[in-house]
Amino acid sequence: MENQNYKAAIEAILFANGEPISLSRIAEVLELDTEFAMQLMAELVDEYEQKDGGLRILRLENAYQMTTAKAYADEVRRAMDLRRNTPLSQAAMEVLAIVAYNQPVTKAFVEQVRGVDCSAVIQGLMTKNLVEERGRLELPGHPLLYGTTAVFLRCFGLDSIKQLPPLPQSETGGVLVETTLDEIIEAQDQETQE
Repeated sequence: MENQNYKAAIEAILFANGEPISLSRIAEVLELDTEFAMQLMAELVDEYEQKDGGLRILRLENAYQMTTAKAYADEVRRAMDLRRNTPLSQAAMEVLAIVAYNQPVTKAFVEQVRGVDCSAVIQGLMTKNLVEERGRLELPGHPLLYGTTAVFLRCFGLDSIKQLPPLPQSETGGVLVETTLDEIIEAQDQETQE
């Protein structure tokens, strides 16, 4: 099979799947070694980025997903008659930032950092599929561990959790815990504009 045929097969797989699919699964299905599959994916992602079309291929850690281009989000939303999700509350943004930067974390850890009960906020983030359970801690009571999801990465335009901007430091060198995810994103936007 030629490279172009492999790329066409990858497009078909991504389109039909709808959800993120791992590179290893794509390589397995097409009977390719992982390095060659990665090369094909990189070329395909670049081709979609260079087109003025309405589709993109997103990389989400070790998985890929076909999505619509951000530029056409309003049109897609209107065509599908989707209502905008309500924005996250300040509390939800704070909890999301704590989980994102410290994952996997327990509810008790999040509550210790914030100083208030976070049960409802964590449940709300799980309902929106931004946070998920990641197992249990090997301590008495076996508390649940939480981490971010592929939906979180997609919503914030990240390939990997490693792309989160560094946390601002205080004058004494410590991390400013009260910094919210909104403030971090705003600081990152300002850095890219300078």
